[in-house]
Amino acid sequence: MSLLDIKISRPGLWFPTIWIYLVPFGNQDVFWKSWVFWLGLIFVTFPLNYLVYGLNDYNDDKADAVNTRKGNFLFGARAPRAFLDGLPKKIAMMMLPFFILFSYLAGFKMLLLLMFMVVVNILYNFRPFRIKERPPFEIVIQMGYVTTAFFATELNNLDILPWQTLVYLTLFAFQAHIAGEIMDIEPDLESGKRTTATLLGRKRSKLVMLALLLLESFLVWHWFRDMVLALFLLVFALWLVFDVLIFFKDRPYTLSQMKLFGYAINLSAILTMIWVLYTGKLLVV
Repeated sequence: MSLLDIKISRPGLWFPTIWIYLVPFGNQDVFWKSWVFWLGLIFVTFPLNYLVYGLNDYNDDKADAVNTRKGNFLFGARAPRAFLDGLPKKIAMMMLPFFILFSYLAGFKMLLLLMFMVVVNILYNFRPFRIKERPPFEIVIQMGYVTTAFFATELNNLDILPWQTLVYLTLFAFQAHIAGEIMDIEPDLESGKRTTATLLGRKRSKLVMLALLLLESFLVWHWFRDMVLALFLLVFALWLVFDVLIFFKDRPYTLSQMKLFGYAINLSAILTMIWVLYTGKLLVV
């Protein structure tokens, strides 16, 4: 395992899987004493993201080669083809011990859940499916991230999440993916990759993201009565309004700006993780 492998897993984008994994533990004060909890948390950081982004990079080398935001730990690697050719085997070797151990701990249902994660990534990346280039389905399939919450509840023997929580987490996954597509419009167009953002354009894609943020904020307040998280989402939405109307409009971000946004998103993810864990409000409808 090399530093390039770690870059491929995109440490700067680990926050969605970590965030979703932690949601079911809200307002519990003993989970951190369980080694199973920590094992699951380790899995949803490097190993799971190595699967997700490794298969993505394996099939996306043309777009990555012209993507200036790649080549770092925040947004991922720009790996040579010779290195990428060995990725599927390394991913399989990485995942197999976890599959065996988690299936032993949680049973056949867990094995099916882990296999579902693999199938979703195959459908997303590989032909003849290659949903990543079939907009808007490349956004819809992001609901696969919600399996991380099912993984957490199954592994740690927790209560099943309310359907309202699953809906919110799905919208969260949609929003995070659209943000990445907006930053990648230029390299995707240059390499001939079709995404929702390349079809809609930057400004309209930002408006879709804005609509998702406003919907998330309303649902968090309406379903969970969580004014703190709702206001946080509204602040994010307000920034996007200024972005679209005043600051950037239809102009692309610079690399420095994208890195700044990446650090800000990670900081906000950490703060909201702490809040969700402390209050457990996303578990009470």
